Parts: sequence; structure tokens; C-alpha cells
Amino acid sequence: MYKNGAMLAVFLLIYSAIAGRIERSLISGPIVFTAVGFILGADGLGVLHIHIDGEGLRLLAELTLAMVLFTDAANADFSIVKRNLGLPERLLGIGLPLTIVLGFLVAGVVFPGLEILEMALLAAILAPTDAALGKPVVTNPAVPAAMREALNLESGLNDGICVPIVVLLLGLAVGTQIQGGTTGRVVVEAIGIGLIVGLALTWLTILMLRFAERRGWISEHWSRSRSSRWRPPALRLRKR
Repeated sequence: MYKNGAMLAVFLLIYSAIAGRIERSLISGPIVFTAVGFILGADGLGVLHIHIDGEGLRLLAELTLAMVLFTDAANADFSIVKRNLGLPERLLGIGLPLTIVLGFLVAGVVFPGLEILEMALLAAILAPTDAALGKPVVTNPAVPAAMREALNLESGLNDGICVPIVVLLLGLAVGTQIQGGTTGRVVVEAIGIGLIVGLALTWLTILMLRFAERRGWISEHWSRSRSSRWRPPALRLRKR
């Protein structure tokens, strides 16, 4: 454990020293982390040994995704998004379904031995790509702001749109029963309950921040600087 921790600490220290240079290049941070993990892992030099079971890996992946999506949302410029809603709408409503269809057709050519449902499942899994892998493009000032924000928004929402499709296709591919119950039950629990809980927690958090801000309990450090593009609604109203 200490050996793994030491190697990860050294890597993070080195990466933090050159992160700015990497962000200005064609290589993104996630690609660097993936490459280093592969090189140091069991398939590479074999010096990094992390023993984690399937459930632990799932929890780690979910926490990582939550942190990535939260960071993207916190840095988004919603004033630009509101003025250009047509772009993310077309990306999600037209581009994403066409990507799934194209992926299905390509899977039929590359993997002719797969069943139809398996090809559809593969296409639905690969369609919702994350813009983190293309961060140099999304954060490049040369790219119009409207396009950058649209890509950022689309990458944060496409996973949630594709999850019910993947669950349904998975249930059809392996039968009516999948882990955790029937397909319909899994969709309701994973999507419906998750959506309700997420909206409820967001609403309660906004109320808490408004309550604390009115009483001056939030410090400048936690409310972020005046130049920040995002603040709780009450903070934005007060600044005006």
C-alpha cells in the first residue's frame, strides 16, 4: 500500500509541475493518467499493484465520474449555453442517435459474429464519449465559446441518456432477468430514483447555500472569487 501510495504521489507531483504544458498540447490529462497506469500496471512494468474487486472498481468508477461531471458543470458558462441551446440539443437529439446507429453498422462489419442485440449494445456503450479525452479541443480558446460549451454540456448528459438504452439492450440480450431484478425494475431504480434523489439534493443544496449566504456564513474562499463564472443563485443576485 505504501509503495503504491508513494508512486502515485510522485506521479501527481510531476504531473502538477507540467500540467499547464500538457493542457496546451494535443495530449489530455486523462490520456496521460491512463498511459502511466498502463505502463506501471500489471500489463506494463508491473510495479504498481492495486488489488480491487469488481464492486470496489464500480464504486471507484462512479465516484470518478461524479467528480468529473461536477467539475465540468462548475466550470461551465451557462450564459453562453442559454444563448446557444440549439447546439447541445442537436448534439444530443440528432448526433447521439446517429452515432449509435453508425456504431451499430460498423460493429456489423468489424464483428460479424455478434448477434444483433450485442452489436446494438456495443454501439450504445461506445456512443457517449467523454469530452475529457478531448480536453485540449474543448478548452482551446481558438474554438468558439459556444461550441466548447455545447461539447462540454453534451459530454455530461450523453451518459445519462444512454444508460437506460444500455440497460434495456442488456436485458434483452441476456434475457428478461439481469442482476438486481427485471429490466424494467433496474431502469426505474437506476434512472428514476437516481434522478429524483439528484434533483432533491440539488434543491436542498441551493436552499442551504442561499440561507448561509444571506447570513454571511460563506467565506470568499468557498464562494469562489468575484471573477468566477459560477455562483449560487443568491450570490449572483446580490452582486447585481
